[in-house]
Amino acid sequence: MAISGRSPFPTLHTVMLLILVAAPATGLAQERHPLDPLTWEEHWTLLEVLRDAGRFNDSTRIALVTLHEPPKADVWAWTPGEALPRMAQAVIKQQSDSYETVVDLTGRRIVSWEEAAGQPNWLPEEFEAMESHVKKHPEVIEALARRGISDLTFVECGGGPPGRFGLPEEEGRRIAHYECSEARGVRNGWTRGIDGLVAVVDMDTGEILRVADEGAVPIPDTNADYDEESVGPLREHTAPIRVEQPLGPGFELNGYQVAWDRWRFHIRPDQRVGLIVSTVRYVDHGRERPVMYQGSLSEIFVPYMDPSESWYTRNFLDAGEYVAGGLGKPLARGMDCPDNAVYYDLTVVEGNGRPRDVEDVICVFERYAGDVVWRHLDQTIEGRPKRDLVVRFTAVLGNYDYVFDWVFQQDGTIRVAAGATGIAEAKVVAEHSAEDVVAAAGTGDGGAAPNGRADAYGRFVDRHIVAVNHDHYFNYRLDLDVDGPVNSFERDRLETTRLPDDHPRRSIWTVRSEIAEREHDAQLNIVLKRPAMWRVINPAETNAHGYPTSFHIAPGKNVETLLVEEDWPRQRAGFIDHHLWITPYAPDELYAAGMYPTLSLPGEGLPSWTRDNRRIERTDIVAWYTMGMHHVVRAEDWPVMPTAWHSFELRPFDFFDRNPALDLSKEP
Repeated sequence: MAISGRSPFPTLHTVMLLILVAAPATGLAQERHPLDPLTWEEHWTLLEVLRDAGRFNDSTRIALVTLHEPPKADVWAWTPGEALPRMAQAVIKQQSDSYETVVDLTGRRIVSWEEAAGQPNWLPEEFEAMESHVKKHPEVIEALARRGISDLTFVECGGGPPGRFGLPEEEGRRIAHYECSEARGVRNGWTRGIDGLVAVVDMDTGEILRVADEGAVPIPDTNADYDEESVGPLREHTAPIRVEQPLGPGFELNGYQVAWDRWRFHIRPDQRVGLIVSTVRYVDHGRERPVMYQGSLSEIFVPYMDPSESWYTRNFLDAGEYVAGGLGKPLARGMDCPDNAVYYDLTVVEGNGRPRDVEDVICVFERYAGDVVWRHLDQTIEGRPKRDLVVRFTAVLGNYDYVFDWVFQQDGTIRVAAGATGIAEAKVVAEHSAEDVVAAAGTGDGGAAPNGRADAYGRFVDRHIVAVNHDHYFNYRLDLDVDGPVNSFERDRLETTRLPDDHPRRSIWTVRSEIAEREHDAQLNIVLKRPAMWRVINPAETNAHGYPTSFHIAPGKNVETLLVEEDWPRQRAGFIDHHLWITPYAPDELYAAGMYPTLSLPGEGLPSWTRDNRRIERTDIVAWYTMGMHHVVRAEDWPVMPTAWHSFELRPFDFFDRNPALDLSKEP
């Protein structure tokens, strides 16, 4: 079983342990749900079916395996004990050819086998296999010698995505850019990059197409280690805080189904997007009301803002390109999640197709932080303390760590948050500091930037170290089913209304509502001067006051892209053009940048799907929300960045007749 509580035996994930450690949270711990993740045994069934069909041999590489879900209507109609067919979807690489297959695990047969419509995600073994060839290339050896490096024993060269820019060398190839570092003697190797040196490699043929050297910069002796020994004595807390639930968690788990307060939902660890939250319902006076069929992270886009060859190519579509081994990574018990958390594991696939278990990739816990759900003072104070349920996973993508939360609240709100931490990616420069750059610019000896400033595209955070400016974008797929699947999208514009000249006031604002009929009507951006509320409504259901029931997609802080429209990174991540998209439900439209973002062409995903401007009124619709941040790195973000949070909320809006948190306990 892939669930564990906090115990002296964290590796024993058994039903008996759950009963002993967290009895209130377990329920029927092994009941199967049609959206449960693929088991270890099912991964092996997949391989056996492929082998028996002559589709798997020693050279076959498996890039991705996910659950192929049953039809949505069947899942909503499912009852405990009913068995739906179990299916798996896999992306397979055979030398330079790639395929997508769906396998019926129950019937042990291949349902479909098709040529993949793009490049599979990267496999770590691809990069590892080419490293020695890059280090042996004569031009690489000469470039390293110009930097005073003749002993390559401790030099490491790794591949990364080049994005795609329409260059002739990219056509029909699986291109990667190799860069090197020499991190001898330090734990934080991000200060020891060999900047300005790039080897362009065809990963399928093993051919090194060219080597670019933009100028030698010596590797500095800067040390930015952040382990306890390097930091020195740690601050002691004057008063310890303990999180304890002596009677066990206040939620119930039935396999991957969660029941907490009035919320009911299913969670699934997923290799590509980390976590999928499904069949979300709210129990309203004994009636389970659908809120959302599925919600998940869809894509992450991180473009860097330096025009040099070793940097302009860094445009990462992380949730599609780097999911080999799973997007979600192990959580540190007691740090990433509190002591009262319960954990879920994930089974992922290696490049050779073998399944591997990753422990503790999702945690579930209750949280009380001293906040209130509501309060009012009228002679006496009446109010209720706020308790939340958090479902969390983390992703580690090279230098960055991300923390992703789904927070269920007792007032009917779901808060979705993404926190960025880890190490800001940095380049090595000849100058010590910004002061030296200014002095050099004044004498005409400026750096490589067009305006003479070596720090024009970032900020100094250490001696010889410039953290490069970049963006973070997170897109979420939100298949809201508000009181059922037939919904519409309503935009409520807040508009200024001038009052008559004889009125003491001159203006007020009023609300004008409009229903989006087609997709282009719902491609929207946050404009502070033209405020609006975005709501998914059920036109056939009303609350006691006659209003359609709805959920409000409430944005938090956000940004718009500063990249020009003809820039290929912007076109390949076309979902960043709008903060909100609404599409009709389609079971194969799951990822905002398309199924295959690796080396993708412009316009995949949302821009392509919405080109026909499909009808979205009174039908099953899906919302896609993008939030982002422009990251100009501060000194305080080095050597490890304090977590920067961005979030949005799904808030009930006329879904209830009154405040659903009125009857909460006065105890936290």
